Amino acid sequence: MPADPVAYRVEAKLADVVAPLEPSCVHLGGWLGRRIDINESNRLLVVDTKPLLAGFRQKPGEQAWIGEHMGKWLHAATLAWAYTGDPALRAKLDGAVREFLAAQEPDGYLGTYPPGKRFGVYPDADWDVWVHKYDLLGLLTYYRYTGDEAALAGARKIGDLLLATFPTKSSILAAGTHVGMAATSVLEPIVLLHRATGDQRYLDFARYIVRAYDEPGGPAIVTSLLTSKRVDLTANGKAYEMLSNLVGLCELARVTGDRQLLAAVTNAWTDIVRNRLYVTGTSSTHEHFGTDHELPNGPDAEPGETCVTTTWIQLNLQLLRLTGRAEYADEIERALYNHLTAAQNPRGDDWCGHTPLEGTKEYDSGITCCHSSGPRALALAPTVAYLQSAGAVLVNTLETSRARLIVDGEGVEIDQQSGFPYEGRSTLTIHAREPVRFALKIRVPPWAAPLRSGAVTAAAGWATLDERTWHDGDCLGLVFNLQGRVIPGDFTNFARSALAWGPFVLAVDQSRNPGFDSLQALRVSRDAPVSLVRDPQGLVFDSVAQGAWDDAPRAVKLVPFADAGASGGSFRIWLRAQ
Repeated sequence: MPADPVAYRVEAKLADVVAPLEPSCVHLGGWLGRRIDINESNRLLVVDTKPLLAGFRQKPGEQAWIGEHMGKWLHAATLAWAYTGDPALRAKLDGAVREFLAAQEPDGYLGTYPPGKRFGVYPDADWDVWVHKYDLLGLLTYYRYTGDEAALAGARKIGDLLLATFPTKSSILAAGTHVGMAATSVLEPIVLLHRATGDQRYLDFARYIVRAYDEPGGPAIVTSLLTSKRVDLTANGKAYEMLSNLVGLCELARVTGDRQLLAAVTNAWTDIVRNRLYVTGTSSTHEHFGTDHELPNGPDAEPGETCVTTTWIQLNLQLLRLTGRAEYADEIERALYNHLTAAQNPRGDDWCGHTPLEGTKEYDSGITCCHSSGPRALALAPTVAYLQSAGAVLVNTLETSRARLIVDGEGVEIDQQSGFPYEGRSTLTIHAREPVRFALKIRVPPWAAPLRSGAVTAAAGWATLDERTWHDGDCLGLVFNLQGRVIPGDFTNFARSALAWGPFVLAVDQSRNPGFDSLQALRVSRDAPVSLVRDPQGLVFDSVAQGAWDDAPRAVKLVPFADAGASGGSFRIWLRAQ
């Protein structure tokens, strides 16, 4: 089984308000747990790493960005192994890392471009720093959970090469696309490299990257977000690259204590949630942040790039850690149960690059950025199910699950048995060898309110049971709201409605409703009933709708957006409102 992760050498100056648990300390059952499991067994464990390594061995690689995939797989697969302890996955990881490091050149270069086309913007060779970002993330994650010193040495060589290149030979902005944001997104792993090694040079380099934002022609990320407070007016609005930089700014704020960086990030978050967020928990059209409330649903608009969904989840995790505010956990949940898992084929093997809210899903088994990104977000999901803060344990899921924690030096296990998604009830059972005192906080997402359980007090999205002494076998019963609801549309979806159940946004799938000729013409009332039926094929819901020429409502079947379109047929979330 995985050991405890290697501790950072550099403490945070801006300490986390809540701390996620390590993957090995959590197990998720239920609906989301199954999606996490098949991500490991049907995707990460069976990935053929030879094509991912080929570009490093024989330069140039077949894609300009082929190098990013190895680091992404290492990041996701290491987290998945830390969660499951699967010896087969560990063996695959160990072999892949050995081969990966064997391709590293003496000066530290671990990219896929030939000499003369490195660390610049050349034809078919313009993602070098970006690739090394993912090299670093993969190697540092593997080191943290295995203690492998060779992986850390390889990461240090990359860091030293970057320091020797920028800004001595050129500005880092000249080595990245999208107003330099692709290159400057290396900020996140550079800060983590500093924390892993204690080397001040890497922190100095991270600060240089942020200064480079404001060079002539630069993205001005912090300056723009502190003034305009709009992501669509920052740089060129490229969502994936900008979110990646925001994640890095959170890491830099954590290690330096610079709250101005955090203010810029939270301005971006607020703008996205208010103006650029789909009901399914993602953003971007044609891979960019659009204008206010510009959220087209069809495949032609390429909504919800999976890389964007993944990085949006990472950003919310950063902000949740730094603030403890439930609204960030709400957005993680919305994305996990909807747009992220909607991009994942229910078999667990393939992913969509862009996932429309109507039309059909195009699952792609090729080597694409999104196919490598999505598994990373699902591998992170167990770490946010339970959290800890000073004197409190936080329950951040209402699914069947368990968690192991250390509270005041005592081992504690929490076992949650839940009726979700069929019934709004769960029971938390505490296991501890010795009596232990702590407060218990349960997040109450808007769909689940009100939550009832003994003497809890609810505030700011958390239901809190004040500090008390817990004994082995103590139980706490939870009752929460779990029912269907209608979501009225606005702006792009004016005069439309969507149906939901708990955290799931629902869709009408043509394959389950052959009696309706056109999904586009379906109409639902603002009080349409939604009921869950037990179906051996998965979650299925009953409601009523009217066709184009129907006077009376007719029965209609719905499924979670995450399951819709799995057969290749058409589906639709937003329906015409009566």
